Amino acid sequence: MARQQGLMTGSTPLAVRMRPMSLDEVAGQKHLLRPGSPLVNLANDREGTSGSVSVILWGPPGTGKTTLAQAIAHSSGRRFVELSAVTAGVKDVREVMEKAHADRDLYGLSTVLFLDEIHRFSKAQQDALLPGVENGWVVLVAATTENPSFSVVAPLLSRSLLLTLEPLTDDDLGMLVDRAVGDPRGLEGKVQLQPEARAAIVQLSSGDARRALTALEAAAVAAEAEGDGVITADLVAATVDRALLRYDRQGDEHYDVISAFIKSVRGSDVDASLHYLARMIEAGEDPRFIARRIMISAAEDIGMADPNALTIAVSAAEGVALIGMPEGRILLAEAVVYLATAPKSNASYRALDAAIADVRAGRIGRIPAPLRDAHYPGAKRLGHGTGYVYAHDEPHGVAEQQYLPDELRGTEYYAPTGNGYERDVGPRLDRLRAILRGEPMPARPEPAAETGDPEAPAAP
Repeated sequence: MARQQGLMTGSTPLAVRMRPMSLDEVAGQKHLLRPGSPLVNLANDREGTSGSVSVILWGPPGTGKTTLAQAIAHSSGRRFVELSAVTAGVKDVREVMEKAHADRDLYGLSTVLFLDEIHRFSKAQQDALLPGVENGWVVLVAATTENPSFSVVAPLLSRSLLLTLEPLTDDDLGMLVDRAVGDPRGLEGKVQLQPEARAAIVQLSSGDARRALTALEAAAVAAEAEGDGVITADLVAATVDRALLRYDRQGDEHYDVISAFIKSVRGSDVDASLHYLARMIEAGEDPRFIARRIMISAAEDIGMADPNALTIAVSAAEGVALIGMPEGRILLAEAVVYLATAPKSNASYRALDAAIADVRAGRIGRIPAPLRDAHYPGAKRLGHGTGYVYAHDEPHGVAEQQYLPDELRGTEYYAPTGNGYERDVGPRLDRLRAILRGEPMPARPEPAAETGDPEAPAAP
């Protein structure tokens, strides 16, 4: 391998040089590499006679999708063709299919087509793969970082086996780093990696092998420049700014992080909520998107248990729009802490969903005549407005009156919880409903006993 003066200057990147040549060298993914597994069978089927199924490899960056495909290529005797969805078009795919068809018919030679970043292919481009996959002209090994359920067309997905790759463990990454330090393809033992530096590289890599080897290479170049060839934790920190979060604003991780964020707020775990907020901020997520999700959470998960939560959330969103980032993070943090620690209730939106379900099911009924518009000519002759009782004329500002259609009379959608402000709403609602229906007023509940501790939390 050609090199210029210096440890790595001008050479192929370390992550590329250290790519495994066989499945035995692959780190991690043991759940996919057991004896008899589809990938192992594909690698060992040197004659291409076992009818190996096409596979779609789905996983985060740096978990070995390309590595597995190339290891299969080196291990099997099949013709191997590699395309990238970034540069290939329908014409390129069709040419591969025609060549594979001819090779199979004329020479009995099987073809493995590795397609990287298949999620970047349009529907038409993916459809061009179908004849070759369905007829067995090629065995497709496709790689994607996005959820195939959303990014791969259904016919192709149904004809392939979906294999999910997991982020590499710290032990996997440590083994890769150690191998790269001593391997002739890597650093050839020319640097000394201190244990603290090794741990720092593993931690900064977030399960990504490519990132680990890139960090190791940068630290090794710096160690050589200093003359002693020793990689320390301080040197790693100096050459690698921070752990680059595995977060794709347009991909699957985007949805996973925001999902974890909302569920942490709903679950009242303020520390987890702030963690996921930090991940989104550090990954460059649009703060307006975060603010919108916070407003939704305030209404959906807190609701009437603390009506002030929505005011806090809207204020934070408006403030972020006015001042921008990075200062906007302070407003987002305050809103998130408020929401995570607030009492929770989804009774309001559940009530609306129940009402919507009735409407969609046809449980509508005619609007009672007293509630109908009586302002246009002839309306009163039809009985519109007759019998309407003006609520403000009644002692409590509430009149005995039927507002729901006859078909829904007595229906109750809203059922307040005993959390936060809804502790007071519940008894008041019981009294309101009694007045509306002309029923006896329920007894007022006894006031809660004093605890003597003004900071004692309210009963859930």
